[in-house]
Amino acid sequence: MTIAGNEYGKIISIEQAIEHITDGCTMMVGGFGGVGSPPSLLQAVFEKGVKQLTLICNDTAFPHIGVGPLVREERVKKAIVSHIGSNPIAGKLLNEGKLEVEFCPQGVLVERIRAGGAGLGGILVDIGVDHEWLAKGKRIIEVDGKRFLLELPLTADVSLVHAKKADPFGNLVYDKSARNTNPLVAMAGAITIAEVEEIVPLGELDPEEIVTPGIFVQYIVQSSGVNWKWIWE
Repeated sequence: MTIAGNEYGKIISIEQAIEHITDGCTMMVGGFGGVGSPPSLLQAVFEKGVKQLTLICNDTAFPHIGVGPLVREERVKKAIVSHIGSNPIAGKLLNEGKLEVEFCPQGVLVERIRAGGAGLGGILVDIGVDHEWLAKGKRIIEVDGKRFLLELPLTADVSLVHAKKADPFGNLVYDKSARNTNPLVAMAGAITIAEVEEIVPLGELDPEEIVTPGIFVQYIVQSSGVNWKWIWE
């Protein structure tokens, strides 16, 4: 694929991007209730029929928004999230034993993602340390007489993020609150694919606006926006 201004070979098609997402892989997705999730990439993953995914995301969105359709169609075997309350189908599948869910407090979840992206061995938190069911299976570490749970870092085979703008190197600018978890998710993928609304020439982005440096981004795809038809079918 030859694109003018594609100096670093990072700008690819949606079809090329989803070749990296296969059955059974771990997929991390930016977004908060669907806001800030990459719509074109998620549509392509859905239409490809990928299944048995391990999904790491803030939440399971809604049945018709964001990662929700993948959950709804039982394409996700395990979800590591802060909550599933906005997607009743996720709750139903959990109760039926068709979906494994690892719940994690929202702040701890994003810190585990940050730790994964930064190459840390984990984080120490006191949340749940005195509750047996929350601490079950987790290592307890004492520091200066205080007990902490060791929460392990989170990484993924592929991270999918959504940004407002990118240059050909993959430097990313986000749109207000749609930024949410995307910068951290971008750091934690072995392969990070950014869906962007606008690709601008190298040097056009204000350095003060750049949140995610292009070193974290392997591929860039042009967003085609939200096709509401597919998520309601």
